[in-house]
Amino acid sequence: MLFDLEYIEKVYREYQENLEDIRKKVDRPLTLTEKLLFAHVGSKDEIPERGRDYAHFHPDRVAMQDATAQMALLQSINAGRSQTAVPATVHCDHLIQAARAADADLREAPKQ
Repeated sequence: MLFDLEYIEKVYREYQENLEDIRKKVDRPLTLTEKLLFAHVGSKDEIPERGRDYAHFHPDRVAMQDATAQMALLQSINAGRSQTAVPATVHCDHLIQAARAADADLREAPKQ
């Protein structure tokens, strides 16, 4: 088996339990970002306070949106990095119209 299903189920169960505890502690709705980050904070750990604390998270994956990923990609290139420290993906949600047609544009595109 390529993965440990019991471990995966345990991790996601703990995430849900952590979020339930955190919701009770902060007594307000959580933003999507807070849900994603706080799921990784142990329910007994101190919850970082918005606008006051600096949270030290260590992501195991980075997902970026196409318009905002450009700066991260440029910084990585300018730093001479050939790969990222953790897996990274860029999700493109903007349609870009071809100048003439996909085949013609691809033929003229620089080859890497």
